[in-house]
Amino acid sequence: MQQLKVFMLMAGLTALLVVLGGYFGGQQGAVVFFVLAALMNFGVFWFSDRAVLRMYGARIIGADDAPELYRMVDALRQRAGLPMPRLALAPSEQPNAFATGRNQGKAIVCVTSGLLKLVDKKELEGVIAHELAHVKHHHMLVSTVAATMAGSIAMLASVARWGAILGGGGRDGDRNPIGLLVMSIVAPLAAVVVQMGISRANEFQADHTGALIAGSPDGLASALGRLEMYSKRIPMRVNPAGAQLAIVNPLAGVRGDAFIGLFRTHPPTEERIARLMAL
Repeated sequence: MQQLKVFMLMAGLTALLVVLGGYFGGQQGAVVFFVLAALMNFGVFWFSDRAVLRMYGARIIGADDAPELYRMVDALRQRAGLPMPRLALAPSEQPNAFATGRNQGKAIVCVTSGLLKLVDKKELEGVIAHELAHVKHHHMLVSTVAATMAGSIAMLASVARWGAILGGGGRDGDRNPIGLLVMSIVAPLAAVVVQMGISRANEFQADHTGALIAGSPDGLASALGRLEMYSKRIPMRVNPAGAQLAIVNPLAGVRGDAFIGLFRTHPPTEERIARLMAL
């Protein structure tokens, strides 16, 4: 059911991109921005893992760098029926983690140095199992494609907004500048709502599957509460585009986040914990 929901949300986002391209630039505009989105998605498919690691300042590590972590991931990935992912370490004191990569064979599980210091073994297992669940359900690619398309819509809307402000009437002058201005504001919000739906569905599914991989929901539930607390106390510098991939919102302590929270891609941590404990 969750996979069907994700597919429907992706289809809706694609349709929104094409419709808006047609409104702003007619048939030619729809084709141009659809092709642009396709090219961007192709680039994301091949290079998203490197881009995300750069956002977090992370580096790939081997078994000799963190032997206990490597053994833990190896044991959990065998339970999940997955190939061994590459491991990465981000130099942030905020405890957090994410998974990236275009498929199961190219997956990377990244943890922060703070995560290794501030959670116990059972909580760390829960976090790793959650990230392996993202890998198992192919969530990483879906999330990055959704983010790319949302970015395309935002770019298109920005062009239309400035055109309306500067007095442009759209294609052949037959578009109402006020209508263009309104749609240029509504369109990015709609894209963010779709992106939120995809990310939240993924997080709930990864929590459930992660609990099964770990053998218990207790470690992940405890870790989520701890990570949420630390995310508000220990700041992390990361591009907001990559923040949605983390297990908890790494920008929770950013000033002005009360407004940003209205459009946060992560579901409420309290609800995630409650669902886990209901298992």
